[in-house]
Amino acid sequence: MIKLADDTIDPNELELLSQWIKEGHKLTKGELCQEFEIKFSKFQGSKYAVFVNSGSSANLLVTQALIEGNFLKNNIAIAPAVSWVTTVTPLMQLGLDVKLCDCDNQNLGLDVEHLEELCEKYNPSVLVLVHVLGHANNLKRIKEICAKYDIHLFEDACESLGSKYKDINLGSHGLAGTFSFYYGHHISTIEGGMVVTDNEELYHLMLSIRSHGWARDLPEKIHDSWKKDYDIDEVRDLYTFYYSGFNLRSTEVNAFLGISQLNKLNEIIKVRESNYNTYKYELSEYWCQSSDTEPLSSFAYAVLVENRLETYRFLRNHEIESRPLICGNIGLHPFWIKNNSLCSLPNADIVHYQGLYLPNHYNLTSSEVKEVANAFSKIAIPFDR
Repeated sequence: MIKLADDTIDPNELELLSQWIKEGHKLTKGELCQEFEIKFSKFQGSKYAVFVNSGSSANLLVTQALIEGNFLKNNIAIAPAVSWVTTVTPLMQLGLDVKLCDCDNQNLGLDVEHLEELCEKYNPSVLVLVHVLGHANNLKRIKEICAKYDIHLFEDACESLGSKYKDINLGSHGLAGTFSFYYGHHISTIEGGMVVTDNEELYHLMLSIRSHGWARDLPEKIHDSWKKDYDIDEVRDLYTFYYSGFNLRSTEVNAFLGISQLNKLNEIIKVRESNYNTYKYELSEYWCQSSDTEPLSSFAYAVLVENRLETYRFLRNHEIESRPLICGNIGLHPFWIKNNSLCSLPNADIVHYQGLYLPNHYNLTSSEVKEVANAFSKIAIPFDR
């Protein structure tokens, strides 16, 4: 079976982890989590990083911190129709009124013309974008729109770790960026996620909200100022909750793996980009996702076909995994329709009904990419836009 995704954690890493566990170290959040945060923020080129238990929790944490910190001028948010359920649902669950934006027909990020229409009509507080399968959005134009309408930009970069736009890592172009370290993503901590930001106030809020809303994890100077503001003595401070928080912490076990995984991330990026380029050459007669991204830390290879179900079944019968292109248009999913009206959008609907993505991961060889492309070409009918 040629799998869509494969584990990046190798046997040697597991052996080192098992030895470390047997030595009797503290396993709950501690010094290794902080070390991983520091090393990740350095890789990312951001001032601060907050390690959490999933990419979904990372999105939840940012949203709650934006609300608690009074960053938002109103309760309106714009999110991509082509994204992921937990890109959108934290906004909904925490009371924001979400408007879906159509996708660009090349990079599959936000359609900037539709985005400006939405901004002019709704004057949103926050814009969440997804860099689909590692491809950068049209960030130059998006930043201009955000500046024009006074909108906070928040990047869900869970599919794009290591991709860059204009020499800046995706996830570090806005107020905050989120990442996932789930199995099959660029690096894995089994489960895990990260938030990066350059905003010190947002960082301190997230440290608190990640752990129940207390102040224990904050720098001493900030911790002391919070105690003074609320006249909290040292005993009460142990269990004083300054914000409405969650428990989104990860563990030293996950951090141990994350530190190890960072050591091979640059090589992982090279392999994923090489596989993308091989697909692009082998499938030149098909539509190809494209963007101004260098390097391209490709998550998977996107295709549009007329006969999606037939193609999917044919590949499955030839022991090749494929899947819908992310989850198509969020506005056509039952959870969205239950809470809002059906949201049909021209480009996102094409992705919803014609989109597939093909395997790409660190352990996938060039010959396997060619094997997938050859099988795909035997059955797939190119979608005619």
